[in-house]
Order: sequence, then structure tokens, then C-alpha cells
Amino acid sequence: MTNAEKLTLKKHACHIRMGVIEGTHSAGCGHPGGSLSIADVLSYLYFKELNIDPAQPRMADRDRLVLSKGHAAPALYAALAERGFFPVEELKTLRKIGSRLQGHPNMNSVPGVDMSTGSLGQGISAACGMALGAKHAGSAVNVYAILGDGEVEEGECWEAFMFAAHYGLSNLCVMLDRNHLQIDGTTETVMNSAPLEDKLRAFNFNVVTINGHDFDQIESAVQAFHAETEKPTCIILDTVKGAGVSYMTNSVAWHGKGPNDEEYQVAMNELNAAYAALEQEEN
Repeated sequence: MTNAEKLTLKKHACHIRMGVIEGTHSAGCGHPGGSLSIADVLSYLYFKELNIDPAQPRMADRDRLVLSKGHAAPALYAALAERGFFPVEELKTLRKIGSRLQGHPNMNSVPGVDMSTGSLGQGISAACGMALGAKHAGSAVNVYAILGDGEVEEGECWEAFMFAAHYGLSNLCVMLDRNHLQIDGTTETVMNSAPLEDKLRAFNFNVVTINGHDFDQIESAVQAFHAETEKPTCIILDTVKGAGVSYMTNSVAWHGKGPNDEEYQVAMNELNAAYAALEQEEN
């Protein structure tokens, strides 16, 4: 990846973070912390990796992305808007009555959403079904599922992992957002799932651990996924919850609440400054 490509992805990620703040501020609620932590991987997927077309959101041979941690919908909506699936201005309708952008993704109303999610553990199960269907159809479709590290405390996730390995779903890429925080505290104190790498390898996954905010590492991990032809891949993304906004960074308090007017302004000032710095770097 060239420096120019990385810079473009960083700018998209910054816009996605702005969209998260716009949406959760307008709604007065939502889940900004775990949305901000996946902004970089969403930027890479939507602007470098996925075979998709905003003009044909239901095209049969598109790649699928399942946001299994559905509460991070503000990030998914921001990425879809940035990619052109619907107007960016619509992000301000998050969770409003009559809006199609509800607190969890709805595939029946939002262009670009491939699976309705929210009940933790169910998204990865649906993604496994999509991947198996593509295999049976002889399709080149790849399926990407984004999970949270709190989410994998759900037993259904491990049933899905066992299913994926049993059927050799090499077209399934699990992206596990390991930011170490969930609604009640750290994942280590609520329900420690470590060592995740060892457990996933024992479930016969190809496992790659990376810095989830580093675009070179994200690209290298996705290339490792494409190189694997016999088993599913799990990319463990070591991330920081609330990344990009100083007072939300690594704070469990921002798992599930929206910023007030003052907090909104601080966050947007920081993100606008970050974007301006990227533009300066470009010049």
C-alpha cells in the first residue's frame, strides 16, 4: 500500500469517526466507544477490500459484511454513508422515530446492511451460513464478520466457530475487535476469554493478531486471509475503545451513551484538527 493510499484511508476513517459523533450526539444515546475502535478497519474494508457497489446494494456477487457487534451500528452507518450508500446528513437521524438508522442495523431498511444484528452471537452464525452458501454455489463471495471481545463470551460464537472450521469456510474472515472493555468493565474481569489466539487455533482457525489501527498490518492480515484455502481466518484486532476522541479513549464510561453539546464540540474539534493535519500531510 502506498503512503497516498494510507493517507486516503486515514481520512475516510476520520470521517467515519465524525459520523459516529454526529449520530450519537443527535440521538443523545448509542455506542460511540466500540464504534470508534473499528473505524480504521471499516475504512479499509469499504474503501480497499470489499467487492460492493453503492448503486447496486443487493448485487448477488457482492462481498458480505456482518456487524455481529450490532450495537456499533453508528460506525457501520458512518462507513456506509461515507461510501455513498445514503447521504451523510442522514446520520443525524440516528435512533429517531421514523428513521431507518435505528440503534441496531436493519437489512430490510438500510442500503448496504447485509444482516440485521443486535443479539450478540447471532451475527457470526448468520455469517457462517452466508459463507457456506457461497461455497455451495461456487461463488467467489467473501464474508467478513466483525465481533467484539465482549461478544465472544456468548457460547453461540463458539458454536459458530466450530461450524466454520468443520465446513472449511476459508471464505469467512472473522475480525475480532479486542479493545478489552465492555459495558460492565474490562473483559478480563467480567469474563476472561484469554488466551483467544490459542482457543481459536484449537478450533482450527487461521489466526492473525495485529494492531487494529495500523493500515499496513490490516492489509497484511487480509492478505493472509486470502492466502488461506482450507480453514476460516480470525484477525484479532488489538484496538483502543474510543480511539480518536481524547476523553472517550480507553474509557468504559463511553460504551453506551451519547455526547452532550459540550462534549460533542470537543470531539468534533479534535477530529477536525486531525483531518486538517492529514490534509497538511497530503500537501
